[in-house]
Amino acid sequence: METQWIDLATGSDQGSGKFQGLLALPPARKGPGIVLFQEIFGVNSHIQGVARQYALDGFVVLAPDLFWRSAHRVELGYEGDDRNRGIEMMKQLQQPELEADIAATCSALRGRAETEGQSIGAVGYCLGGRLAYFAASMNQVDAAVSYYGGGIHDHLARAASITCPMQFHYAENDGGIPLEAVEKVRKTMEGRADVFVYAKAQHGFNCWDRASYDPPSAALAHGRTLQFFAKELFDAH
Repeated sequence: METQWIDLATGSDQGSGKFQGLLALPPARKGPGIVLFQEIFGVNSHIQGVARQYALDGFVVLAPDLFWRSAHRVELGYEGDDRNRGIEMMKQLQQPELEADIAATCSALRGRAETEGQSIGAVGYCLGGRLAYFAASMNQVDAAVSYYGGGIHDHLARAASITCPMQFHYAENDGGIPLEAVEKVRKTMEGRADVFVYAKAQHGFNCWDRASYDPPSAALAHGRTLQFFAKELFDAH
């Protein structure tokens, strides 16, 4: 398995520019694609590990550096000053710019020789979970998975444009995403997506570098995600 940073380019009414994404290739060096959207902590060691995890599962993975307009290839920890910096960088993100970066990343992944003729999906965590939902609403991917995507319940009008299958994974005890918000997502996406809630889990339960890591929930969620992508991406061809 190989990982490397590759150059990407975006253009929008807000301006254009060049940024990078981490590309992880599966052992076969080809397969369906997955765009991996980061948390507020950048494409850090955990997200890089997740990229390798999905690559070992057989997918061509591309994780874009979403904070590039503020600083390139930021890698942050989960507490103290690093967390505060991540929050501030997230606040600087603008919706038109994010959508331009989502489109550019999805287009770049579809255009690679390693994914030729294959479907692509999106998976994201926290901030990235919301962006996976946005990617689906923009019709940029063939399937999408959102892990504890904050703020999705404030953007449910976008659900009407989603035509691809989706999964949502939430923690029962998430201080930032109340169960009432989860139920709004469930009701809006009823019949078009599976919504899973993990008992006693907390926000960030999938991240092995966080205090909230919950191995049983993470294993179950990852298994469900793999089964979903195997059906929607591999079986589509």
